[in-house]
Amino acid sequence: MITTTVPPPPMATPLPSTTLTRHHSLHPPRRLSLTTRSSSSPLTSPQSSPLSFDLRTYWSTLITQIDRKLDEAIPVSYPDKIYEAMRYSVLAKGAKRAPPVMCVAACELFGGDRTAAFPTACALEMVHAASLIHDDLPCMDDDPSRRGQPANHIVYGEDMAILAGDALFPLGFRHIVSQTPPKLVPKERILRVIVEIARAVGSTGMAAGQFVDLKGGPNAIDFVQEKKFGELAQCSAVCGGILGGADDDEIQRLRSYGKAVGVLYQVVDDILEEKTGADNKSEDRKTKKGKSYVSVYGVNKAMEVAEDLREQAKKELDGLEKYGEKITPQTEASLLESPFEELADTSSCE
Repeated sequence: MITTTVPPPPMATPLPSTTLTRHHSLHPPRRLSLTTRSSSSPLTSPQSSPLSFDLRTYWSTLITQIDRKLDEAIPVSYPDKIYEAMRYSVLAKGAKRAPPVMCVAACELFGGDRTAAFPTACALEMVHAASLIHDDLPCMDDDPSRRGQPANHIVYGEDMAILAGDALFPLGFRHIVSQTPPKLVPKERILRVIVEIARAVGSTGMAAGQFVDLKGGPNAIDFVQEKKFGELAQCSAVCGGILGGADDDEIQRLRSYGKAVGVLYQVVDDILEEKTGADNKSEDRKTKKGKSYVSVYGVNKAMEVAEDLREQAKKELDGLEKYGEKITPQTEASLLESPFEELADTSSCE
């Protein structure tokens, strides 16, 4: 028998040690948004009063638009079965659309038109769906359900699931190139976006996270969380910033913010599932693998990690305060508290 030794993954960026002071206000990440610098969106136009900004309306309206764009981007063609499998996962009703929403919101923050961001936003959701299809396969995480419905391979078989995921990755890149309005986005920015996405999903990004998730090793928990969940979130924020014309310093802040929020989403979801007992069968697999903060450290420590991540995200947003009224205290509060809005309600479920 040939055996291989898996080298320890690189140390992930350590989280600051802080004391959790708001256990009662920790809630799951349901919505994510950034305010606009000079966006053309009627919901966030410069003429609108900061006090009138409605995060729920912004999120739900944007999701509706993204869902429509995704439906148009993946019409059924030959071979029908592959396209049906692609659409099954991309258009799942349980999708939260966090990557595309973050992309569009970041673009608008820096004065970009959301029309310019929609192709990249759709591509990010295609990439996200493809990664989930492959993650759920028996040879990977072996999960029978995703987004409130049977996993792709349960419905279409492992062969079609693999092909659907394989097809979604290049479709995303093609969609960016063919659908991004050239009058709104210079070619150089489009190339930067493509490079950013390729980096995020590649052998040093999400694929590396999945490798360590499978093989384990020292420092596995931080590395897996950062690569599997933080990479796509930071990529989404950065892509939106690139499309909107953010400078290098602003891009770096978006990168740090996105990474923190991406891991935060997963940590809080894990906490929710533990507290409510949801998705027990799937969680049993995660617990056995020991790849979540909840399964490794317990709920209380995971809640401290979530608070640390929230503070990291807030620190990066505070760095954008030079825009003055463009980022209002009300909207910043909505952004930072939105990942925490419902977990306290689970106390009645315990």
